[in-house]
Formats: sequence, C-alpha cells, structure tokens
Amino acid sequence: MRIGLDARYASDHFPGIGRSIVGLVRALAELGHGHTLVLIVDPRAGGGRYDIGALTRLPGVEVARLAASPFGLAQQTAVPALARRLRLDLLHSPYFVKPYLGLPCPSVVTVYDLIGWRFPRTLSWRGRLFYRASMALAVRTAAAIITISESARADLAHIYGLPAERLAVTPLAVERRFRPRPAEEVEAARARHGLPERYVLYVGSNKPHKNLERLARAWERVLAEGAAGGATLVIAGHEDRKHPELRRFVAERGLGATVRFLPNVDDSDLPALYSGATVFAFPSYYEGFGLPPLEAMACGAPVLCAYASSLPEVVGPAALTVDPFSMIEMAEGLVRLLHNPSLRRELSARGQRRAREFSWRRTALGTLRLYERVMG
Repeated sequence: MRIGLDARYASDHFPGIGRSIVGLVRALAELGHGHTLVLIVDPRAGGGRYDIGALTRLPGVEVARLAASPFGLAQQTAVPALARRLRLDLLHSPYFVKPYLGLPCPSVVTVYDLIGWRFPRTLSWRGRLFYRASMALAVRTAAAIITISESARADLAHIYGLPAERLAVTPLAVERRFRPRPAEEVEAARARHGLPERYVLYVGSNKPHKNLERLARAWERVLAEGAAGGATLVIAGHEDRKHPELRRFVAERGLGATVRFLPNVDDSDLPALYSGATVFAFPSYYEGFGLPPLEAMACGAPVLCAYASSLPEVVGPAALTVDPFSMIEMAEGLVRLLHNPSLRRELSARGQRRAREFSWRRTALGTLRLYERVMG
C-alpha cells in the first residue's frame, strides 16, 4: 500500500502539528509494516524547527514535492493530481484544511480539537465561517477521522453526529530526547536565556484559549503575597503577533522584571528548559491533547495544569490541577508548588512514570490499523 502523508503542515506556525507529524513518521518507519509512506513536502518552505529532510531518509519513506500552500485554492486540484501521479492508495491529511474533492483514493484526516465550535469567540467572524465550512467538508469527505483524545472524540461525535467506526483515537507521545537533562546542560540553557535558578515555565502559543492573561494575573497575586521566592515567570513558545494582549498586560501592570518572554525558543533548548523549571504551568482551558505538559513531565518538571478538556486524560494523577477560570485557585497552586519541595519531588516522579505510558510506537500502530481498515 502506498500511503501519502501531507507533511506541509510541519511548520513553525503549527508547532504541535509539526511535532505530531515528526513523531508519527519516525514511529511508522520503525514498524517495518511493508507499506510505502510518501511524504508530501513544499520545496519552497524554509528550514523551520523541524528537519523534514531527515524523515525522508527513513526506511520505507519516499518524498514528493509540491510547490503549493496547504491553505491555497490551488491545492484543491494540485493534490489530487499528485495523488494520481504517485498512485496513492490512501492520503492522510494531518489538518482539516485539505483537498475535499477529486481525490483518486480514500482520505484520512486528523482533527486535533474543535475549539472553533467550543469557543467561537477565539476567532473572528470570518474565521468562524471559514473554520466551520472547512471542518464540515473535512469530516464529511474523509473515509475516517483520527483524533488525539477521548475528549476531542466526544466533541466530534456530538457536533457532527459521527458513528464510532469513523473515529479513531491515537494519543500523542513525547520524543526520546525529552527526559531529565544533566545539571550542566540545564545551567547552559539558563545562561543562554538569562534565566534565574528558579522559574515557572509555560511553553506553547499565545492564542487566547491558552489563558495566559489569567496566568499573569495569578502570578501578579503571587508577587503581591511575597510568595514568588525569587522565581520568574517564563513564557516560551510560538508567539503570534496578532495576540499582543499578554505583553500589553505585563507592561501595563509593571510586571516586566518578573515575567520573561522567550518567543519562538529553539526547539533543542526545550528539554533543558523543562528540566530546570521549578514549576511547569499550563493554564489552557481547551486542548485536543496538550503535549507540553507531557513533555514537561517526561523531563521531570512538576506540573500545574488546568482541569479542563483533554488535560486530565494526559496528566492523570501526576499533576496538580486547577480551575482554569479561577485566578485565585491558579495562584494558590503556584504558591503551593513553589514552597513545597517534597510535593515537587513527588509530582516529578509521578510525571516521569506517567509520560512513559504514552509512546509513538503505540500511536503509530493505532494509525496503521486505521489505514489498513480504511483500505479493507
């Protein structure tokens, strides 16, 4: 079987999707399943944080180049034509903006979450119209749909009335490099970024549902109580300039000395930054999965995260969970972790055990089973 996988979405704009594409392709290549995996890449794309070239050198992997944006109208004809030329038996689109008609083979689509339905105000009115039309086309034209948590599966089934046999849950996992790093590596990363010995770390985008302004308000409360203990709040990850609200809040409240921004931090620095964090905080109120808390746990960081959507599925009993809409509860959780080293050690140990329960091999096996089921 020749399986096409559209890797054009592995870009800095979609760090989580890029991470999932890389993890899935590597794990599929290690299975030795006898099928050919054809990666569709855009030769015009820059390097970014993901080494797609390394994926194309894996056993059983071919590369197909397509100079078309995955978000342009041209792909609606270009991808079907490419699929015919490559004689694909199946196309896997890891995002809901995909070719909808004219494909010569069945398609599988990955839907990570339904935030445009659950929290429509996070999008403009034009964004809502585009999101709902594109998502409806994706779920109606795909032979099967992959999602990454039971929470997201339930949302899909409820909103679109999809039968169970069209849905498959394949949770994400962490790369092997995410593990506790040596003290000298942590110290070097801290020195590169000018971080203090104690810091509360957040990793992710700055989109509204990530709830970062409420985290900053909770941090302001921690500071007002004199409970920060010399720690700094560090906001790291992809920064979308369309959402300046957090930076504006930090400036207006005079928090610049105790809140650091590390926009688009180098991916290679993440394991050491996670490992050195006194606390990892993830206040997002809606996630299809929530990969950063799992990466943080794998690196031994004690995690505080929201008790919302899929996050309890990911962290289990290995994190301190709080109401994402309660700034007071969030602040109390931060203070509790900052001042309780025994609790931090306990959560660190639990988190590492929890992270080992997820594996890309298991994800790849579930994905492969779906491919083969779609092909009969």
